[in-house]
Amino acid sequence: MTKPIVAIVGRPNVGKSTFFNKIAGKRISIVEDTPGVTRDRIYADVEWLDRRFTLIDTGGIEFSTDDVILEQMRIQSGIAIDTADVILFMVDVQEGITSTDHQVADMLRKTNKPVLLVCNKVDNKKLEDHVYEFYNLGLGSPIPISAGQQLGLGDLLDEVVSRLPSREEEEKDSEVIKVAILGKPNVGKSSLLNKILGEERVIVSDVPGTTRDAIDTPFTAGGREYILIDTAGIRRKSRVDDAVEKYSVIRALAAVARSDISLLVIDACEGPTEQDTKIAGHIHEEGKGCIVVVNKWDLVEKETGTSEAYIKNIRNKLKFIDYAPVVFISAKTGQRVGKVLDLVDKTAQAVAQRVTTGVLNEVIGEATLINQPPSDKGRRLKIYYATQFGIKPPSFALFVNDRELMHFSYLRYIENQLREAFGFEGTPIRIVLRERKNKGGE
Repeated sequence: MTKPIVAIVGRPNVGKSTFFNKIAGKRISIVEDTPGVTRDRIYADVEWLDRRFTLIDTGGIEFSTDDVILEQMRIQSGIAIDTADVILFMVDVQEGITSTDHQVADMLRKTNKPVLLVCNKVDNKKLEDHVYEFYNLGLGSPIPISAGQQLGLGDLLDEVVSRLPSREEEEKDSEVIKVAILGKPNVGKSSLLNKILGEERVIVSDVPGTTRDAIDTPFTAGGREYILIDTAGIRRKSRVDDAVEKYSVIRALAAVARSDISLLVIDACEGPTEQDTKIAGHIHEEGKGCIVVVNKWDLVEKETGTSEAYIKNIRNKLKFIDYAPVVFISAKTGQRVGKVLDLVDKTAQAVAQRVTTGVLNEVIGEATLINQPPSDKGRRLKIYYATQFGIKPPSFALFVNDRELMHFSYLRYIENQLREAFGFEGTPIRIVLRERKNKGGE
């Protein structure tokens, strides 16, 4: 099930990152008084009142180009429209309403999404009366908080949770397979989308960065519903100088969070790069299904063993997604593009696969007989019991006598045994260790 997304928007230096860090429980965003410090998309999974959602921190407006205000306002509004289920519009009660606040409010009123007006820096009772001024923004009752002093945060989270999509809506939404198309600029993401759809819906150009926004395209094939999310290419941070590029990265990474499966598109002529490794790492950390799509394969000179050598190179450079299938295509000619959707279907099944407890423990038991668990200083690891507690990605708990005895290599062995027994191609697996003393008191 895709977690709802809550985006924090507002002009610079109103306390967005301070609020984000308090809610996330750790310092993730850089907090500084210089406007525009938050340059990268920052996100965290949050749980409140038994509801989980993804909180996204966004940078404020930066004054780096002549048209920066209008451009950034459009981008901020676009982030909210495209990615958020609930929008937190943060303002500074100590500075009062600014012209920029009015412009943001005008944009957010048009989103038709729940918008909570958050008055930050209400650090003492004397400032509470200043909150009433913000009714003039026309976004309902302002919610006073102090992110720095952690005042009013619980009340605000209550309001957020009350506006999230209902569980029934989330369940219905989960029936649609959401596929994010990711990769560096100019690797053929839009061409791939157009070839899958069989029509021109996205601008295709040889100029890197043509696709600025994350574009959702719903379609049906074989009786199944899909949403393809085409994204702007993700560049190296050092090359992301233009403000539009910065927010294209934000939207591309947010697309991963709201997808079920990510297609990592690689230029066959260039091969996997350091940036591809970073994108793959992000997909893996998010627990999403992944398929490596090697595009422009028609331009590669081939001989016996070319594809095998290419796959070996991918496995070496993208080691932590060695579970991802690799498909060689040409979006330009249509070569093997049909196989991409077949792999999406198989990966969607793997991501949501459940294993019965009995069969799971049979596989774990046989694995421990073939390869005995590790020991340390005369004490051997014992795996008493295993159970699956989640999907998307498949998540398992191993009840053991002492988690410190579990060596990384043995945990990897257990994962490989699960993959061999149940497939799980295209999806990461999460395994957590839980200690339990046996009846003998060990």
